[in-house]
Amino acid sequence: MRNRQRAALPDPTTNHGPPPLPPFSASGGGRGGSESEEGVYNIIPIHDVVPDHPCLRYPEVRVAMSALLLTVGELRTPPFVPWHADLDLLDWLGFFFGFQRDNVRNQREHLVLLLANAQMRLQTPPQNGLNLDVRVARSLRKKLLHNYTSWCSYLGRKSNVWIRSNSDSRRELLYVALYLLVWGEAANLRFLPECLCYIYHNMAVELGRILEGHIDDATGQPALPAITGENAFLNRVVVPIYQTIKGEVDASRNGTAPHSAWRNYDDINEFFWSSNCFEHLHWPPERSSIFFVTPPNKDRVGKTGFVEQRSFWNVFRSFDRLWVMLILFFQAAVIVAWGGETFPWHNLQTRNDQVHLLTIFITWAGLRLLQSILDAGTQYSLVTRETKLLGARMVLKSFVAIAWTVAFSVLYAQIWDQRDRDRGWSQASNQRIVNFLEAAIMFILPELLALLLFILPWVRNFIEKTNWSILYVLTWWFQSRIFVGRGLRECLVDNLKYSCFWIMVLIAKFTFSYFLQIRPMVAPTKALIDLQNVQYEWHEFFSRTNRFGVVILWLPIVLIYLMDIQIWYSIFSSFVGALVGLFSHLGEIRDVHQFKLRFQFFAGALQFNLMHEEQQSHGHSSLQSRFRDAVNRLKLRYGLGQPYKKIESNKVGPSSFALIWNEIIQAFREEDIISDHEVELLELPPHIWNIRVIRWPCILLCNELLLALSQAKEWKVDDRQHWRQISKNEYRRCAVIEAYDSVKYLLMHIIIEGTEEHAIIARLFDEFDGWIQAGEFTIQFNTLVLQNIFDQLVILLDTLVKQNKDKVVIILQTLYDIATRDFPQIKKTKEQLKASGLAPKGPSGLLFENVVVLPDEQDENFYRQVRRLHTILTSKDSMNNVPKNLEARRRIAFFSNSLFMNMPRAPRVDKMQAFSVLTPYYNEEVLYSKEQLQSETEDGISIIFYLQKVYEDEWANFLERMRREGMVDEEELWNKRCRDLRLWVSYRGQTLSRTVRGMMYYYRALKMLAFLDSASEIDLEKGATGLTSPGFSRRNSNLNGLQDGAESKLQKSSRTGSRVSSLFKGHEPGTAMMKYTYVLACQIYGSQKHKNDARASDILYLMKNNEALRVAYVDEVKSGRDEVKYYSVLVKYDQQLEKEVEIYRVRLPGPLKLGEGKPENQNHALIFTRGDAVQTIDMNQDNYFEETLKMRNLLEEYSHTYGVRKPTILGVREHVFTGSVSSLAWFMSAQETSFVTLGQRVLANPLKIRMHYGHPDVFDRLWFLSRGGISKASRVINISEDIFAGFNCTLRRGNVTHHEYLQVGKGRDVGLNQISMFEAKVASGNGEQTLSRDVYRLGHRLDFFRMLSFFYTTVGFYFNTMMVVLTVYAFVWGRLYMALSGLENSIQNTADSTNNAALGTILNQQFVIQLGLFTALPMIIENSLEHGFLPSIWDFLKMQSQLASMFYTFSMGTKAHYYGRTILHGGAKYRATGRGFVVEHKKFAENYRLYARSHFIKAIELGVILTTYASYSPVAKNTFVYILMTISSWFLVVSWIMAPFVFNPSGFDWLKTVYDFEDFMNWIWYPPLISTTSEQSWEKWWSEENDHLRATGLWGKLLEIVLDIRYFFFQYGIVYQLKISSGSQSVAVYLLSWICVIAAVGTFVLMDYARDKYAAKKHIKYRTIQASVILFVVFVIVLLLEFTSFEIIDIFTSLLAFIPTGWGLISIAQVIKPFIESSVLWDSVVAIARLYEILLGVFIMAPVAFMSWMPGFQEMQTRILFNEAFSRGLEISRILTGKKENTI
Repeated sequence: MRNRQRAALPDPTTNHGPPPLPPFSASGGGRGGSESEEGVYNIIPIHDVVPDHPCLRYPEVRVAMSALLLTVGELRTPPFVPWHADLDLLDWLGFFFGFQRDNVRNQREHLVLLLANAQMRLQTPPQNGLNLDVRVARSLRKKLLHNYTSWCSYLGRKSNVWIRSNSDSRRELLYVALYLLVWGEAANLRFLPECLCYIYHNMAVELGRILEGHIDDATGQPALPAITGENAFLNRVVVPIYQTIKGEVDASRNGTAPHSAWRNYDDINEFFWSSNCFEHLHWPPERSSIFFVTPPNKDRVGKTGFVEQRSFWNVFRSFDRLWVMLILFFQAAVIVAWGGETFPWHNLQTRNDQVHLLTIFITWAGLRLLQSILDAGTQYSLVTRETKLLGARMVLKSFVAIAWTVAFSVLYAQIWDQRDRDRGWSQASNQRIVNFLEAAIMFILPELLALLLFILPWVRNFIEKTNWSILYVLTWWFQSRIFVGRGLRECLVDNLKYSCFWIMVLIAKFTFSYFLQIRPMVAPTKALIDLQNVQYEWHEFFSRTNRFGVVILWLPIVLIYLMDIQIWYSIFSSFVGALVGLFSHLGEIRDVHQFKLRFQFFAGALQFNLMHEEQQSHGHSSLQSRFRDAVNRLKLRYGLGQPYKKIESNKVGPSSFALIWNEIIQAFREEDIISDHEVELLELPPHIWNIRVIRWPCILLCNELLLALSQAKEWKVDDRQHWRQISKNEYRRCAVIEAYDSVKYLLMHIIIEGTEEHAIIARLFDEFDGWIQAGEFTIQFNTLVLQNIFDQLVILLDTLVKQNKDKVVIILQTLYDIATRDFPQIKKTKEQLKASGLAPKGPSGLLFENVVVLPDEQDENFYRQVRRLHTILTSKDSMNNVPKNLEARRRIAFFSNSLFMNMPRAPRVDKMQAFSVLTPYYNEEVLYSKEQLQSETEDGISIIFYLQKVYEDEWANFLERMRREGMVDEEELWNKRCRDLRLWVSYRGQTLSRTVRGMMYYYRALKMLAFLDSASEIDLEKGATGLTSPGFSRRNSNLNGLQDGAESKLQKSSRTGSRVSSLFKGHEPGTAMMKYTYVLACQIYGSQKHKNDARASDILYLMKNNEALRVAYVDEVKSGRDEVKYYSVLVKYDQQLEKEVEIYRVRLPGPLKLGEGKPENQNHALIFTRGDAVQTIDMNQDNYFEETLKMRNLLEEYSHTYGVRKPTILGVREHVFTGSVSSLAWFMSAQETSFVTLGQRVLANPLKIRMHYGHPDVFDRLWFLSRGGISKASRVINISEDIFAGFNCTLRRGNVTHHEYLQVGKGRDVGLNQISMFEAKVASGNGEQTLSRDVYRLGHRLDFFRMLSFFYTTVGFYFNTMMVVLTVYAFVWGRLYMALSGLENSIQNTADSTNNAALGTILNQQFVIQLGLFTALPMIIENSLEHGFLPSIWDFLKMQSQLASMFYTFSMGTKAHYYGRTILHGGAKYRATGRGFVVEHKKFAENYRLYARSHFIKAIELGVILTTYASYSPVAKNTFVYILMTISSWFLVVSWIMAPFVFNPSGFDWLKTVYDFEDFMNWIWYPPLISTTSEQSWEKWWSEENDHLRATGLWGKLLEIVLDIRYFFFQYGIVYQLKISSGSQSVAVYLLSWICVIAAVGTFVLMDYARDKYAAKKHIKYRTIQASVILFVVFVIVLLLEFTSFEIIDIFTSLLAFIPTGWGLISIAQVIKPFIESSVLWDSVVAIARLYEILLGVFIMAPVAFMSWMPGFQEMQTRILFNEAFSRGLEISRILTGKKENTI
């Protein structure tokens, strides 16, 4: 092997073009390339196998590299290229099939690492350790090609992977390498897993022909692939399919076109689910195929498998079984309750009632008919000449459903006909019933069969997974045959668990619904139907319209009935989640006090879980091993035995434990969440000074010595009883022994050895030891004197720290006198003392005068132990407030608790599964700049000021650390230590630097664990004694009064390095690199470098300081005039070259972004990840060093079976770290915490329906690699890209688990606008999910109970949130109808029983709506579990006092609005929320733009209706009744209007309110120029806000118009209340009111025209017109007052009626804008709309202005919004700002 050479590479920062690529030949394709290109490597220097690289110390790596090289062996060499022995198997494939050179290099390293890591993990080592074990290659091939094998079986094709024998490792490697090369260069085609299967299938054929030595019939030469040559695979395979995808995306008009008009990624992939792909495409792909034809050409392949149609009917289509159940039960419950008895069985005692129940079968058949019609109406475009059977099934299903509906109707009619003819229930009529029941049994036969298969899940799985034609024929009628969604049933035990859960939920729901919703409605309904002589107050178009009143009365009840399973699910899941959490041992250690109680067992738990398991001869997973582990866990968990005795007898255990624990504490200190003093209190000191016991942290030993001393003084007992009492407390025992041994060593250390004084001290302690051993210490010595000795020792320690030698001598003399004169019970003379060696034998001089030598001040270890001894002696409190930082306490408690939870045993690091972390990054903050830190808001608030107040203790710790490192003045933080300051701030925001720091803890942890795996007792002893300094000096820190005020010389040390790293033997970094890689997918990093963006330099800084960090980006290189080439590039920072170097450059077929951006950013970087697993981490996340230690354990979960499958996604819990920023952040944190803990826990167990709801889940990388990747990327439909990975996983028979012994930090949005935009994005994403094929298939393919779980935890949650809002609308509009029509007055005048029953029904419905408060239950339950019941209740009460209910109500409106609008009209888009610190005031115009349509308009509408109802309802005359009925609705109105101001910093500041209104008016009148944005001009915003109406379809437009007609109904009801109508009920009253509307609009148009034409140049004429119009209006009013019944109040009533009408007209005009935009009418519409917006703005600002003007509101709002420290600082800042303004 040649020596490593690194030639200078072109600097990528100056030359962004690709390096010169020669033809893919020997000189450029393999290891024989030029040194300048091959000198750079990623992880392993495969190009130069030198013995000094740490990765190459493992023989498995060399074996894997040799396997690739040697397997070429006898293979035919590629033609037309020079071949030499240094090229390997991947070069061979690259030459033959035309793969890119860097793709080959990348996949070579990828494959080597996969093989090497797999060989390392073998339980039984191979017989020949120099060769690759054939089991490794075979298992890798089977896993990687499993999806391909399933695809071949599904299509009935024979796999083209030909393996001759089980020992043919060469072919195994060839097929694996071929797939990796195809995958590595497929670019966007990686989202099409079955397309890759098709490509691989054909290329594997050609590979087989080459291997078999086939001869080409045409040329007579050895067979060559159909696609070969330089970059042939990219140009001839990838590019054509990519261009097809791009053509379809272009046809989507940026996602605004209907989904049915273009093919997305799924459509193109599902084209390969049919054998037709072989007929259409051939091989190589023919560009003339209709597959490659894109819109607008209609002669092309259309939608495949599913057509996404925008309609609310999708909720019914996807979850029809749920709605059938709800509708049928509702019908049955109404029929049963109609009898009037209390209990349902009392109502079923007559045959009439029993027969009435049979109507549910008619309804059931009708629902099937509806389903078949919806299927045909939405999916008809799937029917082609090749899918005639699909069309036939659609038609047949509709006809069969019609037949069943007709049959049931006829049979039911025959029953009653026979009964009427027989005048009773005769035998003949009973026979008719039997006939009906026989038909019903036939009807439900498929459901009974499904129930049987549900009980036998393995039979169902076998039927669905088996590709037998006969089974396909038998199941053809029930469901389409598709590649995914087969065999999804779980095992019987899991079935039983989630079935029991849902049975309990449904029993509770249906019981509640019957007794509290449906039955109370029966009596009022009957009374209302029978109500006679109703005096209507308007014109009635239809007779018996009180039946419509029945519908109005029932509508809110029906809506609540349809959604309240969500409430019951929340209740039951909360308690089940708590139960599962209890059995998982969550919350057993909740605080530092409990941690201290369990610490003695904590050491054993840490060793048991985090130190690798010794491999036994009987194997890792034997029953004996499992039983032994279970017993050990029980001992550790419940404190059985005395584990510390074992630790004391073994030096390896405590040493490794101490190293890990101290490294954790060191990480805490580096993060500035603990102080230097707290480090000394928390750390485990080394075993020095000949101390015989475990040296527990000081916080555990506090007050123990004083208690022992008190016991010794007060108890008059013998030694044995004293010691027995002391030993009852382990910490007290250790404190006594450590103090004694420390004092002994200390005195012997500071007195010069060999002197007479040294001998005296030694003899004195020998005497003490002797009497202690003899058990006569209390007999020989006066224990009352111990207090004097104790006092002198404390003074001695104080003096030692101050290094006052003379005083030390005096104190030693005092101690000597006490020990020899006062302490012994039997006093000795001086001669006796001399004889005993306890007094100097020479001339009596001053003892200790010349024999004391104090260690040098640089001896930090000595003085550190002195401080520790001082703390043990003097600490009197319990130290439960150590550490002071709440986050540090939380992390310690969680980490210690997690070690007592069940988790797999950790393997050695070299035997663990390798993994990568992938973080997509676009253009967010990397490091906050100096300017950002200093810039102030209008209130004078800067980011640094904000953080200093919010993180006050961490800022003090940071300053302490900086001073220790040499900082003299804080001004240095703004110059030479500015980077430290920027990092400190960035680590408290949601920045990339914080994420990178957290994820690089994995690397640090693995290095330390790799050292501990191989460390001997000598190594650990060296670590115990050598790492006594924690990396900083606290010689003169103020610890318990030890400081004399003098300044000492500060010592500087490394801030980021591990303390253990000095012990490393050299192999640890290589081991960690083989097991862990961190890839940042920085999509635009290349362009950032071009622009000299500061973010690029910050990313480079991160690479420079993190060895395992890699950055992948897309480089755009212009070649020629218009051509641009795109490359996926991987770079790293080379520590030797001291610059960024390029590792790989793989060309892409075109622009990266075709879909939603983020998934494609992940996808392009995925090829650079390594290992068996990949963890997806977003840019708002963090990690903790102590949690990274458990990653080995987590990855071992892949080897465990959960149910019938092993996991494919490992879910872990998250901690939301932004909760302390503000009250809003706290609310969001609490809501999110309950979701990511209790919610995910229940979804995984028992419901078995957990998906991938975001980060930080760990994916089985090889499983997902061949199944479409870790997200989906289709435009708009996959806007919530993450969750589709979970959908895809479940549909492809994956298994998602959840594990709570490991946590990852996550940030959330902290301002209301940020939160609202995030929730709008998620709600819109759920709207698109409702339309998606994934949701439809899961809704149909999952069993009934898992389907319920899936619905109510995904799209159902948002659908039901919308239903709650619709319930409020139905209630208020219904009450308004009853009040204005006169129906309510008629009910009021009837018997009291009718009135009370109706009122009771209303109150019941409102009570059910108020059950929405139970959505807070999961949060309370989870907090109770982990923090205690009383703290959780207190937190809940505090949240309510800070208006959490207002926030959650406002949030409900956001979800409902965007979910509903997305399903109806579309318009889902990514909304950048920003992740900064929200301390600035948001202007009213910004809030108006964001909330006008989603909240303000709706709230004003509801408020107007409630006010109108209060004015005209006879029921509302009773104030108490009105309040009871409408309080929840009024709370919603107030929340939706006021929340944006309550949760806006300085929301009630008078000056800001004035400025905000001026800014709002400027925005309203700003002209809409071409370059104007919506932030500048109202008209521009108004147009963009209604973009969804232009993109929506015909049905969407019609439904929008229908919804807008409600405003005309409002006018209809009000005009009949006008005095001028004189009680007339003629329709002419309403028609005449439209004349007023037209007159008002005409007047406004006239005034607007006059203003435009005359206001500027002919001002007098304009004023004349104004005066004329006003006089005319006054004249008309006077005439009406004089000659009609018109009254002044009618003016205000008319405004109340006509203003909503105008809004309705404007709304309809927006829908039909394309037809009227070019007419003159449109300008008037815009002018009127502007007037309405001004009125709305004034209406909303009025209460804000009033509260801003009133004193006290602003201070109260600040206190509610922020924590106390920041609120104080904010007020001070305002004072200072005011002074500055006054000065200026």
